[in-house]
Amino acid sequence: MNVWLFGYGSLIWRPDIDYIERSVARVHGWARRFWQGSHDHRGLPDKPGRVVTLVAQPGAVCDGMAYLVSQRTAARTFEALDHREKNGYQRHEVRLELPAQRHEPGIVYIAPVDNFAYLGPAPLEDMARQIHESAGPSGSNRDYLLELAAVLRDMDAEDEHVYELEAAVRRLS
Repeated sequence: MNVWLFGYGSLIWRPDIDYIERSVARVHGWARRFWQGSHDHRGLPDKPGRVVTLVAQPGAVCDGMAYLVSQRTAARTFEALDHREKNGYQRHEVRLELPAQRHEPGIVYIAPVDNFAYLGPAPLEDMARQIHESAGPSGSNRDYLLELAAVLRDMDAEDEHVYELEAAVRRLS
């Protein structure tokens, strides 16, 4: 059976997976937050960056991109994603809302609060400074945030957390 994968961070603009179909999508009851440490992509072990995870929040909506992965390539795809998301993320099942009120089951990677790299909430200016100053093998943490904000705007997605953080990081430049 084919499976939908939901991306809400870098998977939106850099999926690096084979897929049959791509569609804007959303999940209800989850909020995107820059509360996960990145020791392996957008930061270093001694100076982690901040990347997004989802946190449960009643009434919240998170817009992203869904990819329909073929049953034929699903095992290989999820093996690669398990490695890419190894810094504290786990697979979770969610209900995706696709265009025209279509609903499908899907898989999303979420970094739970009890994982080793979880940083949690912090004052906006502290998070902005950390993002502004961090970089890792995948590039600067600042670029990650700015790219995410740009693609969310292109999708007409509302995300106050991302846009406030983007403004705070731009003020530091």
